[in-house]
Amino acid sequence: MLNEILIGGSIASVSGLIGFFISKKITNANFDIYVEKAKAQAGAIENEAQMLLYKANIKSQEIELEATKLYESAKEKAKADLYQREEDIVKKEQNFKRYKHNEERRLQDEVAILKSKQVDLKRNEKSLNSLKKRYEEKIDEALNAIEHCAGMTKDEAKAVLLEKVEEKSRAEIAHIVRRYENEAKTEAKKRANYILAQATSRYAGEFAAERLTNIVHLSDDELKGRIIGKEGRNIKTLETLLGVDIIIDDTPNAIMLSSFNLYRRAIATKTIELLIEDGRIQPARIEEIFTKVCDDFESEILNEGEEILAELDIGVMHPELVKLIGKLRYRASYGQNALAHTLEVAHLAGIMTAEMGGDVKLAKRAGLLHDIGKALTHDNDGNHVDLGVAICNRYSEHSVVINAIYAHHGYEEINSIECGAVCAADALSAARPGARREVLESFLKRVTEIEEIASEHTGVKQAYAINAGREVRVIVNASLVNDDESVLMAKEIAKEIEEKVQYPGEIKVNVIRESRAVEFAK
Repeated sequence: MLNEILIGGSIASVSGLIGFFISKKITNANFDIYVEKAKAQAGAIENEAQMLLYKANIKSQEIELEATKLYESAKEKAKADLYQREEDIVKKEQNFKRYKHNEERRLQDEVAILKSKQVDLKRNEKSLNSLKKRYEEKIDEALNAIEHCAGMTKDEAKAVLLEKVEEKSRAEIAHIVRRYENEAKTEAKKRANYILAQATSRYAGEFAAERLTNIVHLSDDELKGRIIGKEGRNIKTLETLLGVDIIIDDTPNAIMLSSFNLYRRAIATKTIELLIEDGRIQPARIEEIFTKVCDDFESEILNEGEEILAELDIGVMHPELVKLIGKLRYRASYGQNALAHTLEVAHLAGIMTAEMGGDVKLAKRAGLLHDIGKALTHDNDGNHVDLGVAICNRYSEHSVVINAIYAHHGYEEINSIECGAVCAADALSAARPGARREVLESFLKRVTEIEEIASEHTGVKQAYAINAGREVRVIVNASLVNDDESVLMAKEIAKEIEEKVQYPGEIKVNVIRESRAVEFAK
């Protein structure tokens, strides 16, 4: 029994050892398979990495090639630009040398002419002295001959002659005395008229100041320095944008704005008041406030035109015409406010048309629009009649309105009761005492002509007549007009003003060229 147990244990032990060796053999075989697979995968990864590296090298070479091409292209472009600029500089130098040569030659010619005139003057002076000496010699010879013939000296002859003249000239002396008395009376009358004219001119000055200037009140005189700005930048920006003459003098707590254009002056006054209230007076803020005020004024004149239409009850009208009606408040004709005159004509024409049995609403409409072209004359060429007809035709106004615009200045015959009433009302409104002043209208016409002459030149952005018409400020486009051309433009404008405009004194032509670069930081 014991032997059987020992034999069974030995068999079990041997079986276990055999199983262990078999299991180890199988495990080693599987491990070899895994190693082979890992080596295969590593080889595939290595091949893929080499392929990616090859592709990356090709891509980098392509990028390098493209960058080289871009560099060469930019280099060629820069060279071409440099060559072009060098050519432009050479051309400008040549033009300047040519201009300088012409000016030097002109100066030499003028010097030569002046020297020639000096030589002629000296020659003429010598000849004149010689003639004067000969003349005196001839006079002495004539006196000696007369004394010899008369048997009297020169003083004796003079005494006899004066005695005879005194006897024969008593009546003439009396006549002369009476004539001088009459002249004294006439001169006294002229003197009285001169005194009256002086008083009238003082009143006219007050009238011009009232109609052509606005006063802006300041809380502190220190604001004047802020309005002027560093090196005058703020006041230059204000005058350029607003188109008015800003007068800053010793008047305490006040500055004066001067311009013949009422609309422009009203915008300038409101802009400066808002800047003072805001406190930030600088070029960028000035432009921002100016734009805002212009938009506000556009809305205000539209609202005022709509209120006038509602008051007159004349029906619907195009918004552009309504806006122009409101803008008439800032226009004067012979010193008479254009809007006030227009309303007078509309009401009078309606009353007269009602008495004659015509269309009252149509008469009021024609009266309201008969001077609508005056709202356009500051910004467009041509007279107010043609401008008014053009704008009314554009918005399909009634033929009676067109006829009234033409007829009230005699361009057409009166074709209807309503047109006749408008013409009569226009004459009544203009002819009443104190309605108009001719002097102011001629002044406004003169400064308007000056602005139009300056605006007609190529490259001009804006033109403003300031300083009571004694200066015209011309703003030009810096990209179209260079410094040399601005000098020539100033001379051309000045010459054209001399030929076309009648004016006292002199007018300063100031051409301003400004180049501005703007960029935003983001």
